[in-house]
Amino acid sequence: MADQPNVNVSVIYYSSTGTIADLARTIAEYAEKAGATVRLRKVHELAPDAAVNSNPDWRANLEDTASIEEAVPDDIVWADAVIFGSPTRFGNVAAQLKQYIDTLGPQWEQGQLADKVYSGFTSSQTEHGGQESTLLALYNTIYHWGGIVVPPGYTDPSKFEDGNPYGTSHVSAHGAVDNTARIAAAVQAERVVRIAAALK
Repeated sequence: MADQPNVNVSVIYYSSTGTIADLARTIAEYAEKAGATVRLRKVHELAPDAAVNSNPDWRANLEDTASIEEAVPDDIVWADAVIFGSPTRFGNVAAQLKQYIDTLGPQWEQGQLADKVYSGFTSSQTEHGGQESTLLALYNTIYHWGGIVVPPGYTDPSKFEDGNPYGTSHVSAHGAVDNTARIAAAVQAERVVRIAAALK
């Protein structure tokens, strides 16, 4: 990829119990392998300590990701491509990610969010638990920004294994992130980098 222009990719996510954090690391890893310069960022946790402490996995994930920087608006301004991650919350993105998105009005008004590549990944507790609607809801924001939505589609044979053309997804009730989801994450990351490079 020596002849490919350098691409800046921000992977910005919210994760409560760790599934999305795991997928975010995987996507960041494969974006780097594809030649991108990557920022891995989490958004600020809004839930009170009482809620976090009620679930040991939630508390453990906060501690495990303590070294990951919190996203700021510049992480999107800097990027040529942004890959957002959120668990599904009633078929929509989590409030924590939405709150971060809602702080970007000044950057949107100045046109700093337009003409970038965007993509998304998600997880749900159950099959058919809102994964596709969560990604579609996320992409509604990108249309308002004038961004370029780059989903994985069925552009690789592996996509017929995980079955989600909108983005990488995982069913957390099935256990930890599996190889199928990791392959999907690799396909998505590589496609985002390739398309962003072609547009740059």
